[in-house]
Amino acid sequence: MKIATAAYPLDPLRSWSEYSEKLTDWVSGAAGQGAELLVFPEYGAMELSMLAGPEVAADLEGCLHAVSDRIVDADDLHADLAARYKVHILAASAPVFDETVSERPVNRARLFSPTGGRGLQDKQIMTRFERDPWDIAPGGPLQVFDTGLGKIAVLICYDSEFPLLGRAVSDADLILVPSCTEALTGYWRVRIGAMARALEQQCVSVMSSLVGAAPWSPATDEGIGTGGVFGPPDTGFPPTGVLAEGELNKPGWTYAEVDPGRIAHVRADGVVLNRTHWQEQVGRDANTVFTRLG
Repeated sequence: MKIATAAYPLDPLRSWSEYSEKLTDWVSGAAGQGAELLVFPEYGAMELSMLAGPEVAADLEGCLHAVSDRIVDADDLHADLAARYKVHILAASAPVFDETVSERPVNRARLFSPTGGRGLQDKQIMTRFERDPWDIAPGGPLQVFDTGLGKIAVLICYDSEFPLLGRAVSDADLILVPSCTEALTGYWRVRIGAMARALEQQCVSVMSSLVGAAPWSPATDEGIGTGGVFGPPDTGFPPTGVLAEGELNKPGWTYAEVDPGRIAHVRADGVVLNRTHWQEQVGRDANTVFTRLG
């Protein structure tokens, strides 16, 4: 399969039609290159807050409600594009008020299939900014989606830095990592996490990034990063584990060809078998001996 992962800039939108045209251009462009799976970044939906006006977009609490109020329409647009262009789309994550989960908004990514399927994945562990002052809540459970492209899981940004979350979705062939980082250090933390999860679970991870300046948004005013696709540095994969990486901070798609058969092969008969041998850690991590030297 061919994967397209985004380095996506936020725009100060003036109308819904402007957003619809932008998204259609991005999706049609990737589909025109033969991509079957399109991955947008964390908090890429924050540009929807500008549709409520600059004052609302500039208010840390007001922007949450403004984006959440538009998500039903945004989801219908993504579903239409997925069907029209016959692609799977991981929509840019958004703050969503969902009373069945929490009184506060969750950070939610949504997955759309070309046949009308829809899936939701909420972020599990909040960053310091998301906790205070933004007050974003942890959402619903981790999921593995069985799709026409294989089994797909989503670890949103910071979630990718936690090995047990990666293990919880170890049945996935692809782990999608939509990210939003405001510094190069943050980009590399998430990238290292994405690469580590690909190593441990012997799968492919796909990182997307928010890029560029959005001074009108107090929450996502600066994005640093690029798209990247990573696998285990083992049989059938590049020795670095890097299948593809974009140019830092340059908006656009990064493409990679991924062979699901290679994932299956490396899990069954790789030079090492991290995924299979994972359980051998259990017990050995509980009997650490502290020895004083000197």
